[in-house]
Amino acid sequence: MKRILFISTRNPYSNRYSGDIIGSKKIINILKKNNILDVVSLGDKKDFSQKNIFIFQKPFFFSKFLYALKSLIILKPMQLGFFYSDEMKKFINNNAMNYDIIFFYHIRSSQYLPKNFYGKKIIEMGDLYSNNYHQTFKNLNILNPLKYIYFFESLLIKHLEKKIFMKFDKIILFSKNEIKKIEKVFLKKIIHINISIDKIKKKYLFSKKNNKILFIGNLKYLPNILAVKNFSKIILPKLKKKIPDIKFEIIGEINNFDKFLLSKNKNIKCRGSQKNLDKFIKGSFCGLANLEIATGIQGKILTYMSYGLPVICSDKVASNFDKNIVSYNDNADLINKIKKLKNDKKLCNYFSKKSLNYVKKFKWKKVSKEYFKLVKN
Repeated sequence: MKRILFISTRNPYSNRYSGDIIGSKKIINILKKNNILDVVSLGDKKDFSQKNIFIFQKPFFFSKFLYALKSLIILKPMQLGFFYSDEMKKFINNNAMNYDIIFFYHIRSSQYLPKNFYGKKIIEMGDLYSNNYHQTFKNLNILNPLKYIYFFESLLIKHLEKKIFMKFDKIILFSKNEIKKIEKVFLKKIIHINISIDKIKKKYLFSKKNNKILFIGNLKYLPNILAVKNFSKIILPKLKKKIPDIKFEIIGEINNFDKFLLSKNKNIKCRGSQKNLDKFIKGSFCGLANLEIATGIQGKILTYMSYGLPVICSDKVASNFDKNIVSYNDNADLINKIKKLKNDKKLCNYFSKKSLNYVKKFKWKKVSKEYFKLVKN
């Protein structure tokens, strides 16, 4: 039995329905079965107050701005400043010696690493964010000031990633393709663990009456909103000429302004966050992942696959999924392949079966065993 401190910059026990919160809670629940585990996190103090769980007030807007500016001045990623708490930092420094292992959840939590901790240091990075930020820089318009912020941030995150590779004992990544990009000297520290799904439900059934394209993802995340806007503006009008009753259904957290703009198109429905997707799978003929900014394994694709829904995605996303999805090269290819998925029963059933078979290795029951091994050794 080990004493473990789990550090997250988002409260795993909040009511927010998002992938990182769901993921952190699953890891916490599996690690505390055979260990003594405490959780330290940012959040609203009123959210949670229990033994072994320490919630520190997340910074308010003005504090976030000041911390981000300070991070920039000392050449650290601005995102560290957005998730910094002096109170939380002091608590971790004062109590670190009580633990055998500290488990850091996501790259921004690495700033809380105590200087004199001699136990085991584990971090779940998931993906290489420097690559993601550099892709974002390349995809933004030259007149957009965010383009230059993302470029500078990508350099700072790249530097932070290298420091993490040097300082931490074990680093978890989801994608084997991401691991190939890492310097050989650090490879012994890298642990490949798949991103996970809870259940496999065979809900998809082919019908020529199916008329919905489904997009799942947090629309407050720039690559997702760019993908949705691009599809809505460029692809959907052309598809409507070929499939008059086409519908584009979007599930995920979204700000009110983007929801207003997208919902002006009567063929688009923004459903917000949804815990149960069964009713949205009904009537859908494919899941979409048309991201031009993508690293690692996209959770949305695993979600589509877990329902047996055929998936169509950009070449950049497809590289992690072998030939178990439909990929496209350009807009014309995307339109043609969507049209095929709408009408070709044999093609749809083929990819539905491949999805259901492929996704089995991502079941949490199987993936969770890797976390047991990680803290046991």
